Amino acid sequence: MLSIPNPTANSVSLISERRVNAAIDHSFIWNGFLFCEKAESLKGLSLLGKIFKDRLKPAQIIVLFYVVAVFLSASLLSLPIAHKPGVHLSFLDVVFTAVSAVSVTGLTVVSTPDTFSTPGIFILIFILQFGGIGIMTLGTFFWLLLRRKIGLKDRQLIMTDQNQSHLSGLVKLMRQILSIILVIEFFGAIILGTYFLAYFPTWQEAYLQGMFAAVSATTNAGFDITGSSLIPFANDYFVQTVNILLLTLGAIGFPVLIETKEFIFNRKTKKRAHFSLYTKLTTLTFFFLMFFGTIMILLFEFNHFFKELSWHESFFYAWFQSSTTRNGGLATMNVSDFTDPTLFLLIFLMFIGASPSSVGGGIRTTTFAVIILLIYTFSKGHNSIKIFGREIHEEDIRKSVVVSFLAIILCFAATTILTSTENFTTMEIMFEVSSAFGTTGLSMGITPELSPIGKTIIILLMFIGRIGILSFIFLFNRGEIEPKCHYPKERLIVG
Repeated sequence: MLSIPNPTANSVSLISERRVNAAIDHSFIWNGFLFCEKAESLKGLSLLGKIFKDRLKPAQIIVLFYVVAVFLSASLLSLPIAHKPGVHLSFLDVVFTAVSAVSVTGLTVVSTPDTFSTPGIFILIFILQFGGIGIMTLGTFFWLLLRRKIGLKDRQLIMTDQNQSHLSGLVKLMRQILSIILVIEFFGAIILGTYFLAYFPTWQEAYLQGMFAAVSATTNAGFDITGSSLIPFANDYFVQTVNILLLTLGAIGFPVLIETKEFIFNRKTKKRAHFSLYTKLTTLTFFFLMFFGTIMILLFEFNHFFKELSWHESFFYAWFQSSTTRNGGLATMNVSDFTDPTLFLLIFLMFIGASPSSVGGGIRTTTFAVIILLIYTFSKGHNSIKIFGREIHEEDIRKSVVVSFLAIILCFAATTILTSTENFTTMEIMFEVSSAFGTTGLSMGITPELSPIGKTIIILLMFIGRIGILSFIFLFNRGEIEPKCHYPKERLIVG
């Protein structure tokens, strides 16, 4: 593997100091993500690189990286070695699968075990891995292996990719994220693989299933190679509990895992641990939604789906389905068997999604929490939101309102379009839209039957759900412009 040398390395003396710094900052991007065979072929790329570096903002570069990742993933999944004999995929189906894998959604238009060979399964595992932890996390890992310096612009990209609000400690954060996720997946694969020895004829198949299941659950990808998700394990509470644990660790937020790890080690060394407002708020919201979803599913289905089931069967069905809406996408039953109230609840939970700076999508748990707190404080006549001894910044409140409002508009528009192009019920379409935007992967079975227009809409929703509403908005941001003048303020009649 050959990497491109710094495009400006031979012309430092000819450009300004500002351009030198920009070139050094972005060398991480070029060396980490572009490959070629001869340096002479870089003349055209050098010009493009200068335009790329000078004009694109971090959010735009991140989106571009994910677009490139999708097409690279599609290329890998198109290789003959990735398919089983006699299998042929259309271009749209390959792109759909690639976007679903990069966004760790799990919606599929083809059967994964019937379509992909063993090499194809390993390719899919790799795509799920960098899709879950983020492109910049993987890029940082490779760059650290090469012992190269990570510049300011590169740290800004990491900050954007991981939804961080400050630049300090980002490289350490990337190391910790990668190490924690790999450790979780390793133990998950060992536990599930060993347990699956009782289910599969060979140890190779058992551990392949265990590894894929662990990666899919931890990254909340929702893919499976059983062909029927976790439905074969509907009465196996051990497999369900392990998967719920992996889903939770992947979706609760990387900073939560890091701060929890530090808390555990600090207790051993008797150092005082500190949990951030983010960790407190997102953990409270995350587990409240899981508990709320479990209770409501039990109530809604008490005299319906759960009528003939024992209490422990009903509890595990409800608990697992509530947990998997956090972005997991795995299922122990056909969700179409639920009643409409339960389906509306699942749509709501998938729309909220996982925590920010995690493997999941949706509007995120903190956004939902801030909106609820905003409504509560406004009803009390307060001008600021205070919780856990802290006051939430006004900019974060504005972002939460914008994200929620635009997400509703986006899902409404997608639902409206799909109801006119697809021959499915409104409930089925709403469920599919919410699942795609929340990068969850649950479906009422309509995904393979979507028209080309329908598949394209779902592809866009999955992609936006992965990069986040804010990154999508900042695609069109040209930077802050100082107003030339200010006008008198005037009150409006609202409400």
